[in-house]
This record gives sequence, structure tokens and C-alpha cells, in this order.
Amino acid sequence: MRAGFPDFRLGNVLATSFTGTLSERHGDAVERIPTPHRLIDWLAVNGLAVDSCTTAQLDLARELRESIHAAATAAAIQDALPASAVQVINDCSSQGRAAAILTPEGKRRWRLSSASCVEDALSVIAADAISIIAGERDGKLALCASPTCQAAFFDTSQSRTRKWCDMNTCGNRQKKARFNANQRKKPRSAE
Repeated sequence: MRAGFPDFRLGNVLATSFTGTLSERHGDAVERIPTPHRLIDWLAVNGLAVDSCTTAQLDLARELRESIHAAATAAAIQDALPASAVQVINDCSSQGRAAAILTPEGKRRWRLSSASCVEDALSVIAADAISIIAGERDGKLALCASPTCQAAFFDTSQSRTRKWCDMNTCGNRQKKARFNANQRKKPRSAE
């Protein structure tokens, strides 16, 4: 990881993890891929390593990220999917060259060729978004209960009642705020 940048918030679902590269959307937004090299880092951490990235490719990645966020948010609240977001996701999905491979552990992984570019990696992310937004995977899209976050996430918990995109960040912050508010309400004992 490159020093001086905020840590990545990595999840189990590629598409929603990618939308998490912009967090606190309704507060003080935190951009986690501010430079082309930072996008290269994120892709590598997620098994989609590429050698280079231009500013135009970074712009495309951010456009895909925002399109996935818009479509996933609409799906989570059972609203109509924004046509422009659907178009970006479909365009990115169809433009890439990646192959699904089966690991010895029985898992699906994506393989990019040595000549792969950012668009190939983005096609994998777009395909992942399509599978969760279309309801092809076991789980449900939900929105983070944090008023400053409201990120779309894919809930695979048994009860499908998860409230936070990430318990280590949004969940803990909300629990701490609730605890502090309760502490202020308690009458202080005379010492």
C-alpha cells in the first residue's frame, strides 16, 4: 500500500467493495483511489493486477463505481434502476477480456492475461455488479444505516438483517456514539 493514502475497505463482494473506494458519501467523503497508481493498488489487492493506469482509465473506473453505487442503491430500496447507470455497467462488462477459472479449492477466480488493461479488470467488477443487482447470488443488497455513509452492501448474513457496510468502521462509530449519548443521559452520582 502506498503511504499517505487512506486504507482500503475490503469486503467479500468485489462490486460493493469497489463502491467502498469512496466512503462517507453523505459526510466528509473519503476518496480511496485518488490517483491512477492507487487504482492499480486496489485492483492488485483484489486479484485483478494490471501494469498501468491512465487518468482517463481512472475516470472510467470512477464512473463505473458511481454507476454501480446508483444501481445497487436503487435495487436495495426496490426502485427503478437508473438507465444511465445500467448503460455504464453493461458497457464496462462487455468491453473486457477476462477468464473465469476454477481454483483447486472449488472457488471461481478471474484471470487477466499479462497484456490486460484496466478495462479488463473493470469488466470483472461490472460482471460482479450485474450478478448481485440481478439477484443471482445468495444474499440481498442493503444500505448502511450510518447517516454519513449509506453505502450499498451485499448482506450474506443468515438473517439478512445486517445494518452496517462494515462493523469495524460504521458499526463501531454508531455504537460508540450511542454509548456516549447514553452516558451523557445518566445522572452523575455525588462523590
